[in-house]
This record gives sequence, structure tokens and C-alpha cells, in this order.
Amino acid sequence: MPTPTAGRIAKLRERLDERGLGALLVSQPSNRRYLSGFTGSAGYLLISGSETLIATDFRYFEQAAAQAPDFRLQPIAGPSFEPWLPGLLGGLGGKKVGFEAAHLPYATFQQMSAVARALPEGERPRLVATTDVVEGLRAIKEPAEIDAIQAAVDLADAAFARFIERVEPDWTEKQAAWEIEKHMREHGGEAAAFETIVAAGPWSAMPHAYPRDEPLGEGRPIVIDMGVRLDGYCSDLTRTIVLGRPDGEFRRIYDIVLGAQLTAIELIRAGMTGEQAHLLAERFIAEANYGENFGHGLGHGVGLEVHEKPRLGRSSEDVLADGMVTSVEPGIYLSGWGGVRIEDLAVVEKGRLRILSRAPKFEQAKV
Repeated sequence: MPTPTAGRIAKLRERLDERGLGALLVSQPSNRRYLSGFTGSAGYLLISGSETLIATDFRYFEQAAAQAPDFRLQPIAGPSFEPWLPGLLGGLGGKKVGFEAAHLPYATFQQMSAVARALPEGERPRLVATTDVVEGLRAIKEPAEIDAIQAAVDLADAAFARFIERVEPDWTEKQAAWEIEKHMREHGGEAAAFETIVAAGPWSAMPHAYPRDEPLGEGRPIVIDMGVRLDGYCSDLTRTIVLGRPDGEFRRIYDIVLGAQLTAIELIRAGMTGEQAHLLAERFIAEANYGENFGHGLGHGVGLEVHEKPRLGRSSEDVLADGMVTSVEPGIYLSGWGGVRIEDLAVVEKGRLRILSRAPKFEQAKV
């Protein structure tokens, strides 16, 4: 019976043929997992038109055999490439072998190149830099991947709901972040998908603030950016809340951000570029005279990693297509006051966005 990765390998081989590559050397961990099922932290895949090989060290021999049964194991012993890389490249003489230029360190590339040059001329392949070969495949999620992402989204939604029930103004930002992460881990999460952001008051004007030993307080914006990794797949959710009574400034800024997000969700279509999608929200915020206060992209793909293709932002030429999962997260950030960001995950289906997140868009916690 074919393994779940067999179809991915077939699609990859089509891409290799299109690019004139005889094989691809895969080093990026999520790409390794996507193509082989292997979740270990070290190793390489080599995929050609006729073979699939996995090279890893003693720590992962049994794991690789169990998780990647369709791959032939090439043992690695020690830091040197000389004992094992020729065996991986054997039979590829004269062919182009792609490597992941965005992920392979230059020093490692130099070592591999030296080993390749040392091979007899007829057995010597040509190492060629490539980008987005596997990432382009990963951008279109399979139904089982969307189900996995939805499960991670549901767990984050539940953690947020539990947090809102319990949070108090005297909690510190660190305590709030821990309570969120604790719930996710206690209910099946492998880990937080990224460092949880809880930022209150003026601190929330930094889009990627970190939690401090500072109380949340009352009547001011609190940005919560959270996600969980479940069965390898990530979620990403941002909500902005107020403990106690929000003031008029908060309501005004919040309504602009929410309007920008709802407009983008309603109007984004398959076939748009990432830049076109981003501009839907950017123009809405600019028309409210806060264009200079929205300085990041509208969104990013989410899957095995919390940031992957497509990118929704200025200059992005990524074309949206059915099966892509992306965040939609406009924000406004005012130095000295704070920030508001609202983020949901969505999947492109039948040419439009379907929202995966269910957490309420506005929470005014009672104190």
C-alpha cells in the first residue's frame, strides 16, 4: 500500500524534471518530514527519478526505518561527509543535483562540493542552488493537512477561551503567556508553535513584543498572539482584549482593524497575488489615516511551520490558490498608547477564504 508521502514524491519528481534536475538534496527539517515522514532533527534526503534515500546518524536509525519505510537508509558516522556522501551521490554522474540554497549553510555546501569534486569525473554530479522546490508543493495543503491544522486551531481556540474565563488584571504578561501554553500542552499540544506574545498597554505597540513581569492592568489594550503545534502542524491566533472598560480610543482603533480584516476576508480571491491581498487591508487602514501604523504584511502561510508560503504582503508575487492556508492579521500600532491586531487562519476553498478560527473577535473581560 502506498505511504502518505508517495504522492508528494511523485509531484516532486515532476518538478525536478521541469527544472532539469536529476535529484534534490533535502536538508530543511520540515521539508524532510513532508517528503519522508521522518521527524528526527538531523539528516538529509536525496530524491532522484528512481531512488529515495535518507542519510542520518545512529541516533535515528530505528526512527528513520519506521517513519520513512520507502527510503533506503544511508548511515552517517561522524561530522565528515567523505565516508557517506559519495554513496548518496552514486549514479548521478553528469547530472544536476539541487540543494536547498536557503537552508544549507555555506560551510556545509563547501564541504559537500569538495567531496563531489573528488569523485571520478564520470561519477561527478553538479551541485545546483535551488529555492522553493519543496515549499511550493507544501503551500497547497492536502485535505488531511487541513484537518490537522484545524485540530491545532481548535486547541488554541479552547486555550484562549479558558484564558478569558480566568485572567485577572494583576496577572503578569509572563503568567498570562504561561497559562495559555500550559492549557495547550495539558490538552495534547506538542509545544507552543512560537513564543507566546502577551503585551499590555504601550508595550503592545511592538508587533513582536515579548512577555514581561509587568501586570496586565485595566482599561488598556492587551495583544495576545498564540499558537500550538499538534501532530506536527501549527496554528496562529491573535486577539486584542481589554480588562475592564475600554476607552473610546480603543474602540475606534479596534473597529478600524476589524473592518480591515473583514474586508480582506470578504474580498480575497484565488488568483490574487500576495501583494494584492495585502493591499485590501492596507488601503482600508490608510483611508482611516493610520496607514503608517500598519507596517507588516497582512499574512503568511501556516502548516508544518508557522511561517511558510504564501506571503501576503508588499512585493509578494505568491499567487493564492485553493488549498492554501494563510493568516489574515492586520494591525495598528501607536507608540506610547499600544496596539491592536486581530488574526485568524483561513483556507482558500472554491476561490474564497474559509475561516478556521472560532475564537470571539472581541473580549472585554470583567473585573
